[in-house]
Amino acid sequence: MNGSSKGGDGLKRLHRTGYCVVLAASALLMVNPAHADPVKTIDTQKVKVKVETVASGLDHPWAVEVLPDGAYLVTERPGHLRIIRDGKVSAPIAGVPNVYAHGQGGLLDVALDPKFAGNRTIYFTASIAEDSGSGTAVFRAVLSPDERRLIDVKRIFLMNKLSQGDLQYGSRIAIAKDGSLFVSLGDRFEQDRAQDFHDDAGSIIHIRADGSIPADNPFKDGVKALPEIWSKGHRNPEGITFDAADGRLYTVEHGPKGGDEINTPEAGKNYGWPVISYGRNYDGTKVGIGTAKKGMEQPIFYWDPSIAPGAIAVYRGRMFPEWKGDFLVAALKFKLLSRLDRDGSGKVTERERMFKGDFGRLRDVVVAPDGALLITTDENDGALLRVSRAAE
Repeated sequence: MNGSSKGGDGLKRLHRTGYCVVLAASALLMVNPAHADPVKTIDTQKVKVKVETVASGLDHPWAVEVLPDGAYLVTERPGHLRIIRDGKVSAPIAGVPNVYAHGQGGLLDVALDPKFAGNRTIYFTASIAEDSGSGTAVFRAVLSPDERRLIDVKRIFLMNKLSQGDLQYGSRIAIAKDGSLFVSLGDRFEQDRAQDFHDDAGSIIHIRADGSIPADNPFKDGVKALPEIWSKGHRNPEGITFDAADGRLYTVEHGPKGGDEINTPEAGKNYGWPVISYGRNYDGTKVGIGTAKKGMEQPIFYWDPSIAPGAIAVYRGRMFPEWKGDFLVAALKFKLLSRLDRDGSGKVTERERMFKGDFGRLRDVVVAPDGALLITTDENDGALLRVSRAAE
């Protein structure tokens, strides 16, 4: 179970950029009501914000991306991919492969190829099942011009060991400037797997868009570790993103009872789980040997008690200059958005907790091209929210 076991389910991204081409309009079906309790104005520590319900009635929406014309591509964990445009929610897009939608599994993250405006390519993660169990997979597909189906769907990665259970799959996608993919994978609630360098569980992997191994991977010869592994010792990282300012990669991941972490995955490094942790086992006993060990990396920040983080973004938008460079972390357990800043030495401090309990369990957080925030709520009657600057 994840750090959210007392109130959540446990636990991209490429810096999301704007695009310059407008998609052809498509027919959309209104399948559920939008704009229930459509707008709230909320005072935060530095700025007053407007929170708009773009669409509601979604079934555990997990991830959102912004299409070139400003519409939204949203995944629902039971296995549906939809487009929301002008408050209208499309019928499910056809062609999504069967997913293992049990427990924390299902259709998870989605990311647009950097050249989406020309090639219409997307990537998504999902838990899938075979005879030996289930695990996290990465797919590539093309969104049809009429936006009604996926074509040329290819599975480009599947973790090498499938297992029973339905916990701690990860997973988010961050796309590097060269178009390669960094994908976060959970330990599947089998903690020792996170220290097995010949097991994909509990790792950040790095693959090309076709699933092949990049030349800069630390274990590309496959001798000391699987060639796709970038870093190990992660528990259940459900958030991953690049900082657009310096290209640095960050993850946010669930601890057990306490010890949710923000980490900076670097090539070949070990982030310690389950040998070291700032959390404790659910029965209150110590995890591993304590909080530090030579050769294992420290988090740049941790929470105790856990907040059950869902996703992480680094704010580099224009709308909220007050938040420049801050981390924004969606949380499931306390139903909030955590804002953290960094001083000149790199020290991270949590400055405020926004929206606590106002909108339900917050799963994804994305900085839109215009600088607004997009947030999904992980509920049976889930919503897509847009957070913008309120009028003074």
